[in-house]
Amino acid sequence: MKRPLTILLAGPRGFCAGVDRAVQIVEQALERHGAPVFVRHEIVHNRYVVEQLKQKGAIFVDDLAEVPDHGHVVFSAHGVPKSVPAEAARRGLAYFDATCPLVSKVHREAERHYADGRTVVLIGHEGHPEVEGTIGQLPPGAVVLVETEDDVAELSVEPGTRLAYCTQTTLSIDDAASLVAALKARFPLIAGPRTEDICYATTNRQNAVKAIANRVDAMLVVGSPSSSNSNRLVEMALSQGCPKAMLVEDEAAIDWRWLDGVRRLGVTAGASAPEALVQALVDAARRVFDVTVEETRIVDENVVFKLPRALVA
Repeated sequence: MKRPLTILLAGPRGFCAGVDRAVQIVEQALERHGAPVFVRHEIVHNRYVVEQLKQKGAIFVDDLAEVPDHGHVVFSAHGVPKSVPAEAARRGLAYFDATCPLVSKVHREAERHYADGRTVVLIGHEGHPEVEGTIGQLPPGAVVLVETEDDVAELSVEPGTRLAYCTQTTLSIDDAASLVAALKARFPLIAGPRTEDICYATTNRQNAVKAIANRVDAMLVVGSPSSSNSNRLVEMALSQGCPKAMLVEDEAAIDWRWLDGVRRLGVTAGASAPEALVQALVDAARRVFDVTVEETRIVDENVVFKLPRALVA
């Protein structure tokens, strides 16, 4: 007889509007121009999504030098430095920018602050593509990256330097708030964004995890190890009292013995993980346990981002 297991599905979860738009851009480019369409870096941080697009004719490259002259190329949802579209234009490449509009908003904020004579302090994770893209919107030295409160304490600026801050869109909302507070405490005149930089989807998914974390014995987050927002969901579950939480790419990565003693399991997915992976996990659990599924949805999302005109005209 199978042991009973209640699965609490956190909602919202999975694909956000920016990820959905980015995937559609690759698919529409393939439909209009035929294979191959080149994609600079992973379109989103999810192996399943990347493999699905490869099967349709997308070729993923690390550098524009790998794209043949006059080829078609898509820039990932994380955004790119200004030097990348400039190089594409110089080489005559037809390019489609799949940068999430909420990331583009941060780019425009950084440019506005720089134009106003401010040095931009960017709260984010070093090496993340979104951070590299934001830094690359401005000249070298115009953006200073901070990851921790220690970084804020050690930040060295010349007297009289005017400052502003921006944040990576996929940070922990609590961690970002503490860093913003530290910046404001040390630099009371620092300017900030007109509206919150942390994207709606990141906020909603973290709040959905908060809503169930103390009601479950364990939490599984479906997402890629390279996905910032997915990793933050694991951290959020643990910080909210969930005894244990783990990031998994798909159901094949689960050692079901990890659920020994677990009666109530929370399940969610990062913003770049499709719902198909969540349902595959639930189906796999049914083969091991007598599963009852409950869903806790804190808000309905109805955000839609338009595709580039070149793909809809």
